[in-house]
Amino acid sequence: MTSYFFVLSVGLVAGCVSGVIGTGSSLMLLPVLVYAYGPKQAVPIMAVAAVLANIARVAAWWREVDWKAVAAYALPGALTATLGARTMLSLRPAVIDAMLGLFFLAMLVLRHSRSGPGRRLRLREVAAAGAVIGFLTGLVLSTGPLSVPVFTAYGLTGGAFISTEAASSLALYLGKIATFRQLGALPADTLLQGVIVGSSLMAGTYAGKAFVMRISPHAFSLLLDALMLCSGLSLLWAATR
Repeated sequence: MTSYFFVLSVGLVAGCVSGVIGTGSSLMLLPVLVYAYGPKQAVPIMAVAAVLANIARVAAWWREVDWKAVAAYALPGALTATLGARTMLSLRPAVIDAMLGLFFLAMLVLRHSRSGPGRRLRLREVAAAGAVIGFLTGLVLSTGPLSVPVFTAYGLTGGAFISTEAASSLALYLGKIATFRQLGALPADTLLQGVIVGSSLMAGTYAGKAFVMRISPHAFSLLLDALMLCSGLSLLWAATR
């Protein structure tokens, strides 16, 4: 019960953060879920929770969604996400832990190795990025920090960015969940756990929005860096147990 309460508490905080910066919920929750349930069960639980979290973000900024960008990104991304999910289920738990940890640390490096702003991306380039990130989403669960530069380079900011990124990610996670269900990796108890965790994310998205918006963009950037660093190191530690 203590670990379950802790998971829900982290979910509320993660919902607050991701409701404003558009990402971060998986980075905060995944290490906690891996510790509580193990990587094989944690990934499907987080996938279900991510669907509910993205629904909340889309609902909060519904009028600002760029549906052209959503279609360009999500259609190829949902297909490749199913391939990534199939690949993930064939791996050993320790390999999944190590892969997730290394991926989070790699995203931290990539965030700070990008050059200055260049030309805006076209829809076909958004589609190509969606196909690559979709596969990675199926394989390693959380690729929010990679989708951020795609949609900002397309020209989206604020509520338009948050809602469009959430709607696109929603399609990817639905494809991943369908694959889990088809392969028997999403039994009823795992689905229920995902719904409960996802409900805490949804509550956090709405309950903490006014408070979190007072934090400066620079502070959020530092927070995201800290989340990726801690998540990556904790998952690498779990892989060595």
